[in-house]
Amino acid sequence: MQKTLVLDELDQKLADAFPGRVVRKDLVRQTKVGFNVPVYVLEYLLGQYCASTDPEVVAKGLNYVRETLSRNYVRADESEKVKAITRQKGRHRILDKVKARLDTNVNHFWAELVNLGVKDALIADDIVHGYDKLLVGGIWALVDLIYDPDFQERGVTRPFAIERLKPIQQPSTDLTDFLAARGSFSTDEWLDMLLRSLGLEPTHPDFTRRKKLLYLMRLIPMVETNYNLLELGPRATGKSFVYREISPYAILISGGQTTVAQLFMHLGTGRIGLVGLWDVVAFDEVAGVRFKDPNGVQILKDFMESGSFSRGKEEVPAEAAIVFNGNLDGDVATLVKTSHLLQPLSDQMQDLALIDRIHFYLPGWEMDKMRPEYLTDHYGLVVDYITEVWRSLRKTSYADLVDRHFSLGSHLNQRDVRAVRKTVSGLVKLLHPDGQVSQDELEEYLQLAMEGRRRVKEQLRRMGGLEFWAVNFSYIDLETRQETFVAMPEQTSGGLITPGQLDPGVTFTVGTDQADGRLVIFRIEAQAMKGSGKLRVTGSPSRAVRDAVDTAHTYLKSQYSRLGLSKNPNDYDLHVQLVNLMGAREGSETGVAFFVAMVSALLGKPMVESLVVLGEMSLRGGLLKVDLLTERLQLAMDNGAKRVLLPAENKRDFADIPSDVLDKLQIIFYSDPISAAFRAMGLE
Repeated sequence: MQKTLVLDELDQKLADAFPGRVVRKDLVRQTKVGFNVPVYVLEYLLGQYCASTDPEVVAKGLNYVRETLSRNYVRADESEKVKAITRQKGRHRILDKVKARLDTNVNHFWAELVNLGVKDALIADDIVHGYDKLLVGGIWALVDLIYDPDFQERGVTRPFAIERLKPIQQPSTDLTDFLAARGSFSTDEWLDMLLRSLGLEPTHPDFTRRKKLLYLMRLIPMVETNYNLLELGPRATGKSFVYREISPYAILISGGQTTVAQLFMHLGTGRIGLVGLWDVVAFDEVAGVRFKDPNGVQILKDFMESGSFSRGKEEVPAEAAIVFNGNLDGDVATLVKTSHLLQPLSDQMQDLALIDRIHFYLPGWEMDKMRPEYLTDHYGLVVDYITEVWRSLRKTSYADLVDRHFSLGSHLNQRDVRAVRKTVSGLVKLLHPDGQVSQDELEEYLQLAMEGRRRVKEQLRRMGGLEFWAVNFSYIDLETRQETFVAMPEQTSGGLITPGQLDPGVTFTVGTDQADGRLVIFRIEAQAMKGSGKLRVTGSPSRAVRDAVDTAHTYLKSQYSRLGLSKNPNDYDLHVQLVNLMGAREGSETGVAFFVAMVSALLGKPMVESLVVLGEMSLRGGLLKVDLLTERLQLAMDNGAKRVLLPAENKRDFADIPSDVLDKLQIIFYSDPISAAFRAMGLE
């Protein structure tokens, strides 16, 4: 007996906007038990007979679908029984996965019925030519199978033959009604509807806005041609689900093993490979991706770059998106600190030029392992319908929408720009298929797109050095001219000094925890807002820290003309936060770092990369010599610092500092707080 579902507002709105195109997602899970077929196969049937909110219609339709599956679906353990039924009746309709191959010895095709265990069923040429995917990967289909005991081939009886074949997929879909219906939903409602269509329940508290968008990133290869996506993360987070279960236009290569002929073209037969026949080619275990042909990686690189490949004398275009999935073991914070986040890739795949062609690195470690409470019982669109829509959207591009409101920063090269634009275009197609997107929404998608591409570049920099130095991604608002730098969450955690350029007003310092005398690293964040010269300090600072902030602020107000500030500190409120990265109870000797952060915030200029600011100051700008210098430099270096700003009074202490510390750090001296601020921002 089916449980009664209490429809919520989104259920009703979805049913009204898409009559006959919705299905309860819990029915899919219930039906799938005992029938090992992809979700899109089940929803093809459920969409025909259960696409209603009327409980009676749903119950009758569900019974019919189950009866159909019971009659026609071939279980591998019942294959002999189905063969016997076909022999007895002379013909039988089955639901199975069908593959085809050309037998050049007899010059015709044989079909393989995977679950039935038949590899030599005769299939007509016109059927194969009508569905090329039979030759590469195979398709799920309703098959009219006939049995002729008298048919022989070269003295061998081959009684099975396919009379008719109907693939499990919708016919092409008109986008007009779909685009019109989008206007009935807010962006948040539409996002939740998409997640429900995937079988997830977006109202669960674990599904934050960011996490919802990350789930959506897995769908961009469905709507964006020649899109290259990498996701590495823990097991059991659903990385491969959408490519195995959701779309009849995606193929998942388990284990990663493939050949050039299978992926691109067989030179002997001229048959096009996977990238020419499927919209998405996904590799399930990127650690196992290897080519026996040494040219395989080069051909893959060329295809990922240009959307075409060369085999023989031909240049063959194709539109397949390439997805790499893999398991990332170990603590991400430790990997960020000690290595790089591409370790699971096979040796062949750790090719810098290939990696540079990845448009987005999805942080799979942010995705939770799937649990029953994450699955929805509510309505979503039939996936067979929505995947047809997504396929139609591949013909559209919204890559130029970014230019309406933003320009991209100087550190993005042409490949970076293309990657960011394609990601934004994909998110807009999914969330705003009519192209009607607000500036704030576009900015959110732009930030995510830049983060995912920067994650690729950061790993390249760790692996390839200076060749990939430009990783400080930013964008500029065309109206306000405000430049925003995009960081990555994993690089701001774990007590590390973040690689790459940070936002204006952000820097690091090494202070002393007065409770136990140990040295600790602090992250300082300052922000200037129009106001009346007030100072606000947060982050549970100690009395010593508050005194240091007040000293820096007082000196700033007295010296703003010398600093060349266009913003008078008396006309701006400053919010200063001390981020305690190492669990210190108190902190001192941080005054110059606070002053530098305030100046950076007022000027809107970021610090130079991987900088630590050391030094204490007086109300009149006097400097105090930094004590325990070797220990401070060592702590900064061990936590990722590349440069240290230091009072000139400490020059005489250099004879006592180990050479291995000095070799790894660039020491920048300053004579007063104002020169410290300018040098911190690379202005002198």
